[in-house]
Amino acid sequence: MVNSFIQEGRTQKEKMVLVPLSQAMAIGKKSRSPWRRKIQRGLLVALLSVGAVTMVAPFLWMVATSLCEPGKVFVQNKAWWEEWIPTSFVWQNYLKVWQMKTVPFAMFYLNSLFVSICITVGQVATSAMAAYAFARLTFPGRDKLFFGYLATMMIPGAVTMIPVFILLRYLGWIDSYKALILPGIFSAYGTFMLRQFFLTLPKELEDAAKIDGCSYFGIFWNIVLPLSKPALATLTTFTFMGSWTSLMWPLMVVNTHTKFTLPVGLAYLQGVHNTDWELLMAGSMMMILPILVVFLFNQRFFVEGIKLTGIKG
Repeated sequence: MVNSFIQEGRTQKEKMVLVPLSQAMAIGKKSRSPWRRKIQRGLLVALLSVGAVTMVAPFLWMVATSLCEPGKVFVQNKAWWEEWIPTSFVWQNYLKVWQMKTVPFAMFYLNSLFVSICITVGQVATSAMAAYAFARLTFPGRDKLFFGYLATMMIPGAVTMIPVFILLRYLGWIDSYKALILPGIFSAYGTFMLRQFFLTLPKELEDAAKIDGCSYFGIFWNIVLPLSKPALATLTTFTFMGSWTSLMWPLMVVNTHTKFTLPVGLAYLQGVHNTDWELLMAGSMMMILPILVVFLFNQRFFVEGIKLTGIKG
């Protein structure tokens, strides 16, 4: 009896302590000044605005320079806002880039499209198949092989660039499209990303397909890939952006003028003694368009992936 009375007294004391604490916390939340919230929100908006301006400023300068008249890019006694906001709209700069005889801009553009599309399709295909094998298939040494494959991500690309170049030289692939495309269609990062996504897919769908007599490739093609559109769209966007803007590798393995990609070709717009900055920026603006198209096309898959992550049951 005594022990029960003591325990009841303790519980009553704990309740008496907990209730005032909860009330005090609620009063503290209500007593926060609205001005403090407004100041915090204002500081956050100001910080984000500074970051946005920092990111957009180079793009604005590129647009203004691409529409500038020849010889008036770096002119003294120019207002500061004229550097960022175009005051003249010389649309002929974009036509001049395509019509230049010394620099075949159209050929460079087609080369970049061909190389980037081949690398993107090849890398997404190989990464998806390798990720499916590491995520869904069971074979001896699977995890060890995956960790060894993943360890290659720790090696910088500058370290493997020379050995790959020597290997391609022995194969006789230097100054060819094979040297531009084949080394880029294999990616440990793409395999790792898709594998992690494949592991989140319900295994019951795979078991049901096996009961219906579906093969491993049928499961991969009819079940795994359709459910992995967000991950595939993400890898497609990153791969296309990386191959489209690649400069160092095409500069190393290609010597023929007609096989140059667009980043290498834009360097030809920079002269030794004089540079047409308006034409260079016009070419750079047209170089951004395919990346924007790929991103806008894949954006709906990103939104779809976000919606699917909220579905349970």
